[in-house]
Amino acid sequence: MEAIMSSDWIGLIIIGLGTLFLLGEILVNMRGVFAVLGIIFTVYYFYMFLTEPTTIVIMLIIYFVGLLLIFIDGKLINDGTLATLGLAGMILSVALTAPNFFAGLYAVIGVILGGALSFTFLKVFKRRNMWSKIALKDRLTKEAGYSSLNENYVQLVGKTGTTLTDLRPVGTIAIDGKDYSAISNAQWIKKGTVVQVTEVDGTRILVKEI
Repeated sequence: MEAIMSSDWIGLIIIGLGTLFLLGEILVNMRGVFAVLGIIFTVYYFYMFLTEPTTIVIMLIIYFVGLLLIFIDGKLINDGTLATLGLAGMILSVALTAPNFFAGLYAVIGVILGGALSFTFLKVFKRRNMWSKIALKDRLTKEAGYSSLNENYVQLVGKTGTTLTDLRPVGTIAIDGKDYSAISNAQWIKKGTVVQVTEVDGTRILVKEI
């Protein structure tokens, strides 16, 4: 048993499980069970390799701040920036804690694997409401944006403009001082030709020469 616990690869399993359960608690609603398991494995990893209490606390702070950044990114910002910084902090803390290069490498792999495998919990357990709200908000925002864009394009029907490039049959036209990508009805229209918008399908503008 002692030989196993002193192996370089043991950190992969311990911190891997810690990361798996901690990120799993963020993703799915397990009423704190995963959080407790994750904390136990994570604290044990740092306690196993470090002897100074102050150093243990510092590394734990770096690790959990990284986890907090991932949580904040997922709940508030949702662009991946803070999540990337958080993951980097988690990796840095486990790598610096390891007693040698290979143990650190195994620990880093454990964090990455644990983080990746935590998403499998979404297929088994109920996801937290915050992720559903984020997904719904993102979908509604995109739909609202598409709807607004589509309405602007529909207003172009019947307007005339000038081709800025040859339409072969796709090219660029200018209408009321704005540039648009347009397509002719299988016609080759030369640059500088006056055209009229005959149809709009989403953001697809169909024009004809007049």
